[in-house]
Amino acid sequence: MNGWLLAAAAVLALGVAPAVWGATTGPLRRRVVAQNVATLLVCLVMLLLAQGYARPSYIDLGLVLAVLGPAGTLVYARLFADELAADPPTARVTYAMTVLSAAAPPLVVLPLCVATGPGRSLVKLLVIGVLLTAGNVISGRAVSGRTPLRREAHDG
Repeated sequence: MNGWLLAAAAVLALGVAPAVWGATTGPLRRRVVAQNVATLLVCLVMLLLAQGYARPSYIDLGLVLAVLGPAGTLVYARLFADELAADPPTARVTYAMTVLSAAAPPLVVLPLCVATGPGRSLVKLLVIGVLLTAGNVISGRAVSGRTPLRREAHDG
């Protein structure tokens, strides 16, 4: 077992497991935030596993999660906009999610870039880092209610 696999196991145990628990239990506001955090962390785990097992194809899975994770959160925020507006996540939770979304990808992606070296995998890692950071910050704003996503009633 190398350090990359140990880091992946730590993120799984200390991050993904509580996020999955939060996504399956409790009020809607917690479930949507936990789903967003879980996809972020699973993406980072895939990147760590790619380096730990020396399987560059796992990076492609991370790229897919980096695109679909925040998009899924935006879909949930749109579908449940009225419920989230009635009972929004607390400011402390949304702040913590924003900090995690901005800090976690660089903490994982930059060491992986150094270990990977120049090439196609490096470009993929940088794209994944940007997508994760930007996508999760945007979807975090949508979940917190700072972006208007509620459907307006149309008189017909």
